Amino acid sequence: MHPLLPLLAVALDFCFRDAEPWPHPVRLIGQFLDQLEERARQQTRISLSAAGWISLLLLVLVTGTITWIAINIPLIGLLIALYLAYSGLSLAGLLAAARHITGLMDAGRESEAKISLGLLVSRDTSALDRQGVYRTLAETVSENINDGFVAPLFYLLLGGPVLLWIYKAISTMDSMWGYPTSMWRQLGRAGARTEDVLSAVPARITYLLAVLAAWLLRLSWRDALLRTPSQARRMKSPNAGWPMAACAWAVGAEMGGEALYFGQVREKPRLGPSGGDWDRKAIQNLFRLTLVLGLVWTVLGCAVLWMAV
Repeated sequence: MHPLLPLLAVALDFCFRDAEPWPHPVRLIGQFLDQLEERARQQTRISLSAAGWISLLLLVLVTGTITWIAINIPLIGLLIALYLAYSGLSLAGLLAAARHITGLMDAGRESEAKISLGLLVSRDTSALDRQGVYRTLAETVSENINDGFVAPLFYLLLGGPVLLWIYKAISTMDSMWGYPTSMWRQLGRAGARTEDVLSAVPARITYLLAVLAAWLLRLSWRDALLRTPSQARRMKSPNAGWPMAACAWAVGAEMGGEALYFGQVREKPRLGPSGGDWDRKAIQNLFRLTLVLGLVWTVLGCAVLWMAV
């Protein structure tokens, strides 16, 4: 992998975000997963859990093979590698979507804001008040800075576009199949567990990056550093709590509490300072923290890559 590739990929992410006219690889992975699901549910010879593991293996093999072949095509392979690296990252797009929602809230268009927020999260957003919209938005931004940027860039630096897209494929499988419901629990187990393993190191890197970014922005970095580990372990997910708690403590606002999923109210562990409100200042500080976190990770990651080559 050319050492400039990750830096150029991040630059393209900021320039073009998610380039809608282009065929995004995640859509192709989603279509492939739909076919795998259909076949898994039609067969009766093995359990859905075993079918899930077989589907995961096929997904990894197909994704890795196609990516490797594509980036090794003579003359245009490097351009394909750059596009695959760029399309696997989502920092500017995440922030743009979040700012769009806060813009709708500022304009008094709360119903539109809730609909837009509902496209980003799996919970029901229709009954949220202003505080609930900001809190839900903060939770998805702080979790997705790891899933959408830190972790993909980690695997890009580690193994180029091939490893990046193997990670993205497994992450997409977890997003589509990893629900803890009777319909998905068995089939989605393989993707969910594998994604947990692959995201473990990046999630803790995100925690440390959030502390560093909070220090640079003169936010509550000490609280983020010292209080995050104990709170992160309260989460059912072994990884989601690390970036979420770090961001909550850094900006001084609480995450968690009641949330409506698939018609059922769930009490999520509370992260951050008890009673800390999500107001306009807190959400803007979160956006600043996310941006600086992403830029710091880009600089540090690319610096390590340059020293290694």
